[in-house]
Amino acid sequence: MCTLEKRRNLFILTLTGDNKYEHRLNPALISSIRSALAEARSQAVAGSVLITVAQGRFFSNGFDLRYAQSVGAKSGSIQASLDEVIRMVNLFKGVVSDFLTLPMPTVAAVGGHAAAAGLMLAMSHDYITMTSSRSVMYMSELDIGMTLPDYFTALIRAKIGSASARRNLMLRAAKVKADEAVKMGIVDSAHASPEEAVEAAMRLCDDLTKKKWNGKVYAEIRKASYPELCGLLGLKDEEILPSKL
Repeated sequence: MCTLEKRRNLFILTLTGDNKYEHRLNPALISSIRSALAEARSQAVAGSVLITVAQGRFFSNGFDLRYAQSVGAKSGSIQASLDEVIRMVNLFKGVVSDFLTLPMPTVAAVGGHAAAAGLMLAMSHDYITMTSSRSVMYMSELDIGMTLPDYFTALIRAKIGSASARRNLMLRAAKVKADEAVKMGIVDSAHASPEEAVEAAMRLCDDLTKKKWNGKVYAEIRKASYPELCGLLGLKDEEILPSKL
């Protein structure tokens, strides 16, 4: 699951578990993340910022396909497993929407592998730091024989400007290490250890919280930066004007 800790204007969202946990995105974890983000949203003030970290050697290993298989096994239907995958794809839209509309800057400290929907979770943040010691970013859909949801491809197009980088990620299923992820524009900085990646993310959070930006304005400008993605998610723009001129 996950926890949310508040330290003054800093919210720390932690995907919890020991080294056996892959933080696979099943309905329970998706709901837990959304609840934590709703709590952060309700307490947000000017200058708030959120960092996401994960315990263990995975940031997130994507959708919980074993869970989907168990649903099918209980009903004796392969179709039930496929339907559960589709349900998780639709539920996860809410997580991406929540990050896009969250009224504060967001930073992901990727200290372990981020695969498929787990990579989309990281890329839903405004900034990413990553360790070079034990993690890769990997879109596994080509290898497992699954097409990408439309909002996944829109998120990738929105965040990765290079066509060759997108090709390597999606059409070669490349396992991208931190230094290469920086060159591809996925990651902002690479660090020798998971601890250093978190420390760098914390320093970035410190810099961002000093700005004291209006969170609603920040969220609207973020949304306006990704019109295709927001269109697929059904997010509408809201015009905000300064209260004092």
